[in-house]
Amino acid sequence: MMRRTAQGKHPAKAITETAARAIQTMFTQHRSRNMVEAAFTTLSLIYHVTVNNLRKGQRNAVVGLIMTVVQAISMILGFYLLFAIMGMRHAPIRGDYIVYIMSGIFMFMAHSQAMGAVAMAGNPNNQMMKHGPMNTAVMISAAALASLYKQTFSAVVVLSGYHYMIQPIQIDNPLACYAMLVLAWFSGCCIGLIFLALRPWWPQAAQVLTQFYQRINMVFSGKMFVANLMPSAMLQMFSWNPLFHLIDQTRGFAFINYSPRNSSLDYPLYATLTLLMIGLMAEYATRKAVSISWAAGR
Repeated sequence: MMRRTAQGKHPAKAITETAARAIQTMFTQHRSRNMVEAAFTTLSLIYHVTVNNLRKGQRNAVVGLIMTVVQAISMILGFYLLFAIMGMRHAPIRGDYIVYIMSGIFMFMAHSQAMGAVAMAGNPNNQMMKHGPMNTAVMISAAALASLYKQTFSAVVVLSGYHYMIQPIQIDNPLACYAMLVLAWFSGCCIGLIFLALRPWWPQAAQVLTQFYQRINMVFSGKMFVANLMPSAMLQMFSWNPLFHLIDQTRGFAFINYSPRNSSLDYPLYATLTLLMIGLMAEYATRKAVSISWAAGR
């Protein structure tokens, strides 16, 4: 005869009950008991999804960061050669020519990459949304933070390499310059949120509009021009773009001899907050209306 356990249960029955409890625990969604636990759970989830976003493009996360640095260097070299062909061998602002180019490139890349990352994240029909604690807010936050991390790393590496390997550079107010980069990144996130809300309704148009906005920003971001030297007729073509104001303000913080007169900080700040409100309302309306059965019904 088979021995019974200490609780008087048959061994096979005890094993079955243990397996049933394990399966129930596996498929039962954990609910936070208070706001602090919920906050830590959400932050932990954002952290892990951010790390996944940094790793998913390459087999190694370090390779992904190196590719971001290479992309920034290639854009800087490309604009340097373009300016050389156009005859601009010296910065319109008295100071380091390469720093003048970098001040536009880093702002543009932070804005553009953040917009693209957010626009492609958090789709309500994403397979990741089927898992318990996952939601669109986590996906959007993780994509945005991964983009900011990569652009910050790229800017620090490129500036440090130029400073120690080529020639020393002096930035008048580096903290304010980085604050402008963060604001450029955040404004890109807000615009990407609008494109993200549009994508379930009209996927092809959302993709085309995202690419179109990135392309026109190559010119209308103003990274190739100095706002103080632009005529008023030409200035009106650029002043609608918050990134144009941020790049010009960044150069005001980077160069001690430059004081931006034709740009402001108020406009990009208020424009970013307005875009954020529009994006949040549009994403909320889309998330309430979208369903997996859309594709089957069309």
